[in-house]
Amino acid sequence: MKKILALILCAVMVFAFAGCASYRSYDEIKEDGKLVVATNAAFAPYEFVDDNGEYAGIDIEIAQAVGEYLGLEVVIQDINFDAIITSVNSGKADLGIAGMTVTAERLKSVEFSDTYATGKQVIITASDSGIKGVADLAGKKVGVQTGTTGDIYASDDDTIGEVVQYTTGTEAVLALSQNKVDAVIIDNEPAKKYIEKYDNLIIIDEEYTYEEYAMCFAKGNTELVAKVNEALAALKADGTLKAIIDKYINEK
Repeated sequence: MKKILALILCAVMVFAFAGCASYRSYDEIKEDGKLVVATNAAFAPYEFVDDNGEYAGIDIEIAQAVGEYLGLEVVIQDINFDAIITSVNSGKADLGIAGMTVTAERLKSVEFSDTYATGKQVIITASDSGIKGVADLAGKKVGVQTGTTGDIYASDDDTIGEVVQYTTGTEAVLALSQNKVDAVIIDNEPAKKYIEKYDNLIIIDEEYTYEEYAMCFAKGNTELVAKVNEALAALKADGTLKAIIDKYINEK
């Protein structure tokens, strides 16, 4: 009886482990003709909804270029940022792209493509807050978007007094403008867009972190990763990636 119970328990554990990630194979995706891409369209200039109600941004155009290279129609799935990894591991999306940074912690649960862009986390604060550098966050209340690297790094920063999580960066910056938090940690490019709406908010000169962006995939879906990396390499070689990034970011 003990042996039988042990075998049953083992089988359950194997099934549970196998069920941690569910995904469509590349052949299944090709047969369907559609590549389902999860994003969080509230992170301009990487992904947002334009004035015509269409998805736009660096990540959106890169995903579409990858889809075109692979002969697939890209279907955008707009969800909360902190739900993207769950979506790809449950098979609801084939990949996620949302200005997502490659971290050791995330590598435990998803696969990542090659890097397609780099960025940095910066600090937004009020012009009269007295916050001039990272060290000045000590004891302060800092707003972040849930699940982002700003959230991850700030939550691991023992010098920060309190980390307040918001569903979107917009909500975090709004809270800052209302003096509910002392600063917001967020990606540099969206930060530039956010402060355009507020005369009293600034981005301080010292960056909080430097990071590399990549697409995420269900753990074990290495064939799709390889195909996407092939596409990214081709798009980098022919100048498409640079052209997309330059279109949204005025950096030469």
